[in-house]
Amino acid sequence: MTREEHLLTAMVEAVDTLVDDFDLIDFLHQLCDRCNALLDVTAVGVMLADPSGRLHLIAASDEHTRLLELFALQTNQGPCVECHRNGTARLNIDLSSPAQTAAFPRFAARARQENFTTTHALPMRLRQQVIGALNLFDTRAQQLSDTDARVAQALADVATIAILQHRTLVHANIERAQLKAALSSRIVIEQAKGILAERWNTDFDTAFDALRRHARAHHLPLTQLCRQVTDGTLDTTAIQRP
Repeated sequence: MTREEHLLTAMVEAVDTLVDDFDLIDFLHQLCDRCNALLDVTAVGVMLADPSGRLHLIAASDEHTRLLELFALQTNQGPCVECHRNGTARLNIDLSSPAQTAAFPRFAARARQENFTTTHALPMRLRQQVIGALNLFDTRAQQLSDTDARVAQALADVATIAILQHRTLVHANIERAQLKAALSSRIVIEQAKGILAERWNTDFDTAFDALRRHARAHHLPLTQLCRQVTDGTLDTTAIQRP
């Protein structure tokens, strides 16, 4: 494919996050493949942060890169770690330069052992929210051009938007499920109130108060107690009338 076709494919893959069966791991491995194809780099790694801000390695283009990125996380040093921390891209880092690798000497030494000579780290960021970092490695001493740097950041940005969109959809589905569960619980509670009110020949407020008191006294969720009342598994004479 041409470079333009690769970029268009990456955009389409990002849109696929809107489907229900979106696979985050596969998507990020595809991102690694796109970076390899478009940027002519040797290897790619992707790290994402969990809700507490702790970085995790999610995808890597090969096993050597995976182990190197895990080493970065274990030692808490490396361009990717710094990039996520400050949200700023680090490009054209010469791994043999003590000055350029002063902040992560152990990582640089480990990277050189894997025959990498140059690395680049780009933030996965949307406005002020940084959710991870994209790391590029090269075994050749060649710099990333301005055009390639823009393409790399565009890929990181598209992936970021896709991931955040997926998270929004997941949260929305969770909220809908919670609302559905709440509505179902409300129906069960109203039915139990009606049963008690009818048996006691009293009002709904009195019946509801009795249900709440019984649930608290026996350390039962209110919905569970009400379901026992409605399905007849609980003898309502056990509930103390206020």
